Amino acid sequence: MNLLEELEWRGLIQDISDPEALSKVKPGDSFYMGFDPTAPSLQVGNLVPLIVGIHLTRAELKPILLFGGATGMIGDPGGRSAERNLLELEQVASNTKLQEAQARVLWERSGCAVSPTFVNNITWTKDVSLLSFLRDTGKHFTVNYMLAKDSVKSRLSGDGISYTEFSYMLLQAFDFMHLFLNNGCKLQVGGSDQWGNLTAGLELIRRKLQKEAFAFSTPLITNSDGKKFGKSEGNAVWLDATMTSPYKFHQFWLNVPDSDVIRLLKVFTLESRERIIQLEAEANAHPEKRVAQQVLADALCDLVHGAEATAEAKRSAAALFSGSIEELSKEQLRELFADAPATTISRQQIDELDLLSLLASTVAKSKGEARRLVQGGGIYLDSQRVSDDTLKIRDTKLLEKGFIVLRSGKKNYHIVRVEGA
Repeated sequence: MNLLEELEWRGLIQDISDPEALSKVKPGDSFYMGFDPTAPSLQVGNLVPLIVGIHLTRAELKPILLFGGATGMIGDPGGRSAERNLLELEQVASNTKLQEAQARVLWERSGCAVSPTFVNNITWTKDVSLLSFLRDTGKHFTVNYMLAKDSVKSRLSGDGISYTEFSYMLLQAFDFMHLFLNNGCKLQVGGSDQWGNLTAGLELIRRKLQKEAFAFSTPLITNSDGKKFGKSEGNAVWLDATMTSPYKFHQFWLNVPDSDVIRLLKVFTLESRERIIQLEAEANAHPEKRVAQQVLADALCDLVHGAEATAEAKRSAAALFSGSIEELSKEQLRELFADAPATTISRQQIDELDLLSLLASTVAKSKGEARRLVQGGGIYLDSQRVSDDTLKIRDTKLLEKGFIVLRSGKKNYHIVRVEGA
C-alpha cells in the first residue's frame, strides 16, 4: 500500500492540492505543519495532524514543526465564530516551549528514526517591515481571492472579521515560502479549516518563485453537535497531564461509542491495518467486551503520557470499579475524584462530626434523609456500605490520606478533603 492509500484508508485526508502530491514528494524531502501556541498545551484536535506527521516521518519524509510565535499573537480565523483574544509575546513564548516539548515526546514514543526540526515563525517575521511585507507578499493576492476563502466567508456572514485575522493567510503563505526556500520544504499539512491558508502558500510559491509545492488537509474531529472539538469551543481534552489527567484522558477514549471506535483507531493510533480489521471483527462479535475501546485508550495514553501513566490510570479505574479505593495513593485519589463535588473541613471538625451531620451537608438534604439513605443501604463511606447511622467518621480508612469518599447510590460521589490529616 502506498502512502496516499494508507492515509486515505485511515480517513486522514480531507483535501489534497494534487492527487499525485505524495508521489511527487520524495524520501528525504521535508514537510511541515504549524501550530499556533494560544494555550499552554496541545489538545486532542492537534493529535490528528501530529499522527499524520508520524506516518509521513515513517515514510522517510523529514518533519518540520512550526510553532507560531508570530501568528499565535494574531489568531487564525478558521473554524471560529468569534475574534480570538490577542496574547502577549511572553505568553506565546511560554506556550511554545511547552507545546514543543509535548510534540518531541510523541515522536520519541512512536519510535521514529528521525526527530522533528522545530522552527518558530517569529524568527523570520519580526524584522520584516509592513511596507516590505505588503510589497513583496500582499501584492500577489487580490482581495477577491482572499474573500473567497471559506474561513473568511463564514466570518463575513456573522459579526465580521478584523483586518488582523483577515491578514492571517498572508502570514501563513509567507511561512510556507520561507520554509520552501530555506528548508527544502515541499509539503504542508493542516486541518481542513486551514485549507484556504494552505492553498494561499501554494499560490505565493507559484506566483513569486514559479515553483510547485503541495498541501493536504486532515479532517476535523467534531462533537455530537458537529462543532469543532478543541480548545476554542471550551471542551478540550488536553495533552498536559495537569490540565487533563492521564486517568481522565484514558477514560475519554475508553468511553467512545461503538459507532466511532474503529474510525478513531484508524485516525489516532499507529495500529496496523491488519490489527484494526481484527479489532473491528471482535467489536462486531462481542461489543460488550469493548476490546477496541481498550486498545484505543491504551495506545493513546501510552503515546501521550507513557506506559506507566496508562498502568496507573487503569489501576485507578479498576479500584473504583471493584470498590477497593483504600489501596490508592493520595495522588491517585486526587486525580480520580478531581471533578467530584468536594467539601473541605478541618481534622478537628472530623473528631466532632457524626455521620448524619456530614451526610446532611454533602449528599443528603437533611439528617432525616441521610438516615433513610443509610437504612436503605444507599450510603458508602470510602468503599464500604454503611448500615450504622451512629458511625463515627474519625476511624475511616482514607482519613490518614486526607480524604473521605462519600457515595450515595451507584455514582453520586462527594469528596471531603480533610485539612491537617
